[in-house]
Amino acid sequence: MTTPTWTGPAPAGIVIDLDDTLFPQASYLYGASRAVGRAGATHGLDPIRLAHAVRRQLVAGSDRGGTIDRALAAYGLPTDEAAELVPTLVAAFTGYRPRRLPLYPGAADALAALAAHYPIACLTDGNPLIQRAKLAATGLTNAFITIVITDELGGRAARKPHPGGLRHAATTLGIDPAELVVIGDRPGKDMAVAVALGARSIRVQTGEYAQSPDEPHATVIVPDLTTAAGLLIPA
Repeated sequence: MTTPTWTGPAPAGIVIDLDDTLFPQASYLYGASRAVGRAGATHGLDPIRLAHAVRRQLVAGSDRGGTIDRALAAYGLPTDEAAELVPTLVAAFTGYRPRRLPLYPGAADALAALAAHYPIACLTDGNPLIQRAKLAATGLTNAFITIVITDELGGRAARKPHPGGLRHAATTLGIDPAELVVIGDRPGKDMAVAVALGARSIRVQTGEYAQSPDEPHATVIVPDLTTAAGLLIPA
């Protein structure tokens, strides 16, 4: 693989994704699935079997809606019984609060090194309660100048690649969006939102979407955040 290089001017600021960029999203989803299994057990369901059914649905696409409904259908629960349980199980999923989530190796040092040279924002999609719980469990709540959770700006419709979140981050940082670099793992979200506002981007090949096609193209593709930081930090 060709060693990545960074050309052009240094960015005025950096916007970093959370899930599968700073930590493996699978670690959160595993714990959340077990929480659903425990909640199901109080209604007579097998907690291990239910947790496995939830995980299988999440592996098929972790940001799709209706995960619990599909998991209960796969479990084999009759539709009317499933409908009664869905609110309780959804509450268990969204209410899951991990004590700790593991960062990718070197991610904390890379983030600190970047923060020593650039203003940094976090831009993430998802239920705000869940995303803030993840940040707390990774220990990164105070690592950014600002944290933008797109759902707080307009629900699911405001999620990347909608440009509103990145525009909000740029405004908060006091930086023209075109002078930002967006670092993330998903071309269809992180790279796409960068393209929408004329920003440059660095794709990290970590997590669920590591093998997805490079569309839209990232300015640079790297293995992880440590490599991205190495490109951006002045020698």
